[in-house]
Amino acid sequence: MATMAAEKVEMTLRHVEDGFVERLQATLAARGVEPAALDRVLAGEPLVRTLRLLDSRGAILYPRAVSDADRAVARRLAAAALAGRGAPGRRTIVLDGERWIVVTVSARAADTLLAAFAYDADVLRRDVLAASLASLESATIFVVVDEQGRPVWAPASLDGAERLLSVAFRDALPNWQLAVYQPAGNAPREAVRRQVTIFMAAFVVLCAVIVAGIAVTWRLMRRETEMARLKSDFVANVSHDLKTPLSVIRMFGETLEMGRVSDEPRRQEYYRVITREAERLSRLIDNVLDFSRIESGRRRYDIVPTAVEPLVRETLEAFAYPLAQQAFKVEVTIAPDLPEVPMDPEAVGQALANLVDNAIKYSAEDRVLTVQAHVDGDDLVLVVADHGIGIPRAEQVRIFDKFYRAGRSETQGRRGSGVGLALVRHVAEAHGGSVTVVSAPGEGSRFILRLPLAERGAHGDA
Repeated sequence: MATMAAEKVEMTLRHVEDGFVERLQATLAARGVEPAALDRVLAGEPLVRTLRLLDSRGAILYPRAVSDADRAVARRLAAAALAGRGAPGRRTIVLDGERWIVVTVSARAADTLLAAFAYDADVLRRDVLAASLASLESATIFVVVDEQGRPVWAPASLDGAERLLSVAFRDALPNWQLAVYQPAGNAPREAVRRQVTIFMAAFVVLCAVIVAGIAVTWRLMRRETEMARLKSDFVANVSHDLKTPLSVIRMFGETLEMGRVSDEPRRQEYYRVITREAERLSRLIDNVLDFSRIESGRRRYDIVPTAVEPLVRETLEAFAYPLAQQAFKVEVTIAPDLPEVPMDPEAVGQALANLVDNAIKYSAEDRVLTVQAHVDGDDLVLVVADHGIGIPRAEQVRIFDKFYRAGRSETQGRRGSGVGLALVRHVAEAHGGSVTVVSAPGEGSRFILRLPLAERGAHGDA
């Protein structure tokens, strides 16, 4: 900061000097050494107090009336300027404690002249030093001192202040320095310590932000990678689930078409298989379509008062064949006199069907399916339970996420798209209700779907 402040003073002085020398040169070229014209040039620059024009022998051409002491000073200036020939055309010469700036100029009908001028000390302090240094915002004090260390200009009292360092001026003010003082009671070590503490704190915060950003970026990348993998698995699982019922329908349909089944009971069984696989295919397609509508925000729910028992019976009836074929024991308990509940019967039926299908897929040797419906407080409670493989506690929250499937080997071999339970949760929340699970590995699962008896928080679209 001290170096920049010294350069600022140098630039200000050089700008004033260059302007003065240009005006002087222009006047000499136009009017020659005319005292009146030179008087006007000198009056136009307050910073310049004294001007002397000398010839190469040191004789004073301007001003005309000078003392013998002035002539002696002029000869010394000329000698000092000629001794520095070969150096730049501008020199600062100190004679008897006074600074003179000597430059080479040319006049009309005259040889090359020397122009020597000196500053007005008061104007130098007021218009240059004060204007350049007083506006600096710093806890330190900037002071201009002469070659003997005496203050030439200071913005404040230096009583008790400690001098820290100094920077020398170059060409404009040779042998002068810009000294930096620390006010009393503001120790440099304390200031440096505070700055180091602030910088270290800022560095630690910056490092923490960088580490946090890296961690967040890593988690986002990991999440995106996992989501891409789950979507790939979803496409593969859906393709498999679509292919299986289509293959069964085609096989039984071709068998019937070619007349290979002669007796009526077997034909009726084949028809039931085709119907069952078609219903299974429809449920899968409905799941995929509903999931697509939910993802795009176009899924709508038509809430109407709906009888609960017929809805439960119709849903279980759609699974009658696979339940019978796999020898399931079905236990249905529906409380009497259940009121009509505001719901979208198609959406709730689909959610209940997903829970039943889930229980069938993940049942073990003990094939028991339990479906219950009763009122608990202000809610209708639908329960679907099985005695299957169960769900670990760590995965009981994630199973309702889209595309997620439990990661154990005994579940990965079973068909499924990974969107069924996500749809169940969305249907429950769209009706202002909820879905939870109570489960343990090897002890089966109990899914509890709660729907409000009166409309609360339900919405027509999602």
